[in-house]
Amino acid sequence: MIIDMHTHIFPDSMAAKVIDKLSRTSRTKNFTDGTINGLKNSMKIFNVDCSVILPVATNFHQVEKINSSSKFSNHELIYFGAIHPDYENFSEELLRIKNLGCKGIKIHPIYQDTDVDDIKYLRIFERAAELDLIVVTHAGLDIGFPGIMRCSPKMLRNVIKKIGDFKFIAAHMGGWKNWDEVLENLADTKIFIDTSFSTGKIIPRDDCRWNDEDLNLLSEEKFMKFIKIFGADRILFGTDSPWTSLFDSIQFIKNLPISGIDIKKILGENAKNLLKI
Repeated sequence: MIIDMHTHIFPDSMAAKVIDKLSRTSRTKNFTDGTINGLKNSMKIFNVDCSVILPVATNFHQVEKINSSSKFSNHELIYFGAIHPDYENFSEELLRIKNLGCKGIKIHPIYQDTDVDDIKYLRIFERAAELDLIVVTHAGLDIGFPGIMRCSPKMLRNVIKKIGDFKFIAAHMGGWKNWDEVLENLADTKIFIDTSFSTGKIIPRDDCRWNDEDLNLLSEEKFMKFIKIFGADRILFGTDSPWTSLFDSIQFIKNLPISGIDIKKILGENAKNLLKI
């Protein structure tokens, strides 16, 4: 079983414009058209059994609309809810998200302009833990916002210190482009990390220039350090679709010099257990 724990889609009416804008901002190639059908077609081609769709509320006015438009999760697509740190009725909305059948929520500290260990997030995490909701956060730097850090490994460690353990996923291997700090600060916690947009190399747009060194993400050697220090049980497969090649992402994991059991854990079994499916 292959479960992609980190995907994004947009309404058909606006997907083309959003994808073009984000692709130009990040200078990266998109691998689907950003629609639900584009995601499904990609899943079918590369034998992905299930994808988790993660919405992001960039302002508090969007929260209820995004959650109300979430479709019913099934065996193929699992929808998470959206929340924003400035949304006042977060407690009631998290309960509504739970009752809508969502298994978790997604936050993005950079887009939401709030540090992940701010009290506005901490109170959301406490309520999410009460409701047994998974929390996924963007972690580390963001390719579209150079130099801005709202969710560092030390901040994540501070969250656990204040809240305790809960179902918490730090995307992009715990902190995009902060991977040494992730290994130093998060290994002894129970935080999960996902592989989204973190393995191999960035694939740039054809019309953009990059320094070759800047394209490098985690090499096989560096990824093996994560397996050694974190263990295979806390690593979840994710692509950040539509922003990485699903084929390349899967092959990176399959080609690792680890046991078949650990490969299965990373590609799907860990997510299956966390999602209770």
